[in-house]
Amino acid sequence: MRQRQASRPRLLQALIDAFSLPDLRRRILFTLGILVVFRFVANVPLPGVDPEALDELFSQNQFLGMLDLFSGGAMRNFSVVAMGVYPYITASIIMQLLVPVIPRLQALSKEGEAGRNKINVYTHWLTVPLAALQGYAQMVLLSRGADPAVEHGGALPTATMILALTAGTMFLVWLGELITERGIGNGVSMIIFAGIVAGLPQMVQRGFIAKEEALGLAGFAVLGLATVVLIVIFTEAHRRIPVHYSRSVFRGRRMYRQSGSTHIPLRVNTAGMIPLIFAMALMILPSTIASYFTGGVADFFQNWADHWSYWLIYFLLVVGFAFFYTMVIFEQMELAETLQRQGGFIPGVRPGQATATYLNHVVTRITWGGALFLALVAVMPFIVRTITGVQVVALSSTALLIMVGVALDTMKQLEAQLVMRRYEGFLR
Repeated sequence: MRQRQASRPRLLQALIDAFSLPDLRRRILFTLGILVVFRFVANVPLPGVDPEALDELFSQNQFLGMLDLFSGGAMRNFSVVAMGVYPYITASIIMQLLVPVIPRLQALSKEGEAGRNKINVYTHWLTVPLAALQGYAQMVLLSRGADPAVEHGGALPTATMILALTAGTMFLVWLGELITERGIGNGVSMIIFAGIVAGLPQMVQRGFIAKEEALGLAGFAVLGLATVVLIVIFTEAHRRIPVHYSRSVFRGRRMYRQSGSTHIPLRVNTAGMIPLIFAMALMILPSTIASYFTGGVADFFQNWADHWSYWLIYFLLVVGFAFFYTMVIFEQMELAETLQRQGGFIPGVRPGQATATYLNHVVTRITWGGALFLALVAVMPFIVRTITGVQVVALSSTALLIMVGVALDTMKQLEAQLVMRRYEGFLR
């Protein structure tokens, strides 16, 4: 029996071990069941939608096609969950940026679990108006032109559709929280992951139906795999800062000094995919404004994504936002104060302000690597299209970042569950 287990691939054996544990099997099946519910709801369209006009509009607009990839086809169908969980993500980012600015929120963040739960409630309340605004913007965008894809004439039908879209977003947020509580992985991330993976087969199918050159498609696949490898390397890369701890322990009437050592793992890509989202939001603004006008300049900005200047500015914005967001997150961590309070110190560096200066210097240096990595991944679609000549298949860098990040995080959680029960996990 042991020889048979030893001959199995490590991943297959880990899956068998995971399903052999009742509580872990229950969590996995619960997560899969919630994702099935999400995929079912994603195919329930709103009334007043013209499927043919909607499909033609998405095939002509590259940006809409990318948003549809994130929603797993829910936006192409304009279903009740067409906006996905992105209003909630936007609300989370806004709250995260407001915490160090508003004293009340900053105080709540230091109150432990109760304070974090209160901030999460504020995030949910902020999600509702953001979802309503985004839903109305999507309706306006899809209802323009001589052959509108969405008909929402009248105040009552418009309000009904906005209410349905907002409810769909909050329903997905609730499903995500159920996964986090009773399933495996981060629920909101799993919802996004499922939407992206569901849209990949259709994207690959379009590439073969378009009958692009076989050599170009092969090169596209190779560059796509290379991008995934690059994402994995930089997602897991971190700089270890050694930390020593010393404390006094009384035994009877005598005092003894005890010491220990550990390290602080500073991630190279602390900002994650947030800089890409910020930069993308700014880059689509000119095209959105230009869509309301006509003329040479308006036509240029509506097709700006096909010009090299778009990708150059996108590259620079990602680098800038990577530094900005990393510094915001690092300031909220207050590592120097925490180390000093717990009796820890970095060898060769004085506690207090000297430690803060040293950590800021290290974070700035390693952030250059993370920022350039994110910027390179951001412009990878332009590089891949230029090299391979494949235009019909869009390689979304943000989608790849999400998929790789969620997959690694989920495998680590399963790894931890298996290791606690003395099973071999997915990772070495």
